[in-house]
Amino acid sequence: MESFTPVSALAGGAILGLSSALLLWSNGRIAGISGIFSGFFVQGRSDWAWRAVFLVGLMLGGFIHQWFIRSAPIPDVDMLQPNIGVLVGSGLLVGIGVTLGAGCTSGHGICGISRLSPRSVVATLLFMITAMLTVFVVGL
Repeated sequence: MESFTPVSALAGGAILGLSSALLLWSNGRIAGISGIFSGFFVQGRSDWAWRAVFLVGLMLGGFIHQWFIRSAPIPDVDMLQPNIGVLVGSGLLVGIGVTLGAGCTSGHGICGISRLSPRSVVATLLFMITAMLTVFVVGL
């Protein structure tokens, strides 16, 4: 939040919205990362190619941005001594939450709310409340 610029935030939001809409219109699919990621690993699926392109594009996006805008600062993340147990437990809890919530923040928060889905509004509110409570309890 130290180098927040409304222009880059607006541009990023517009790109997310446009790419989500294009995926829905062209492929009939919701741009939910957890569903795309998990579906990529299901054997026998005929739609693995677009999932692979989506995931590679997702990973390369930051590198491409940094390549074209060399002055953009890369935030320094300071993890003093990561506790492997906490990391594994957190990953498992996220996986369980995604399964119970029938989607992730991108699927519900971006695509579901834009389609005025009541279930997605409730899920996104629960995601945000849980995140705020976690930060409060952990004291980040």
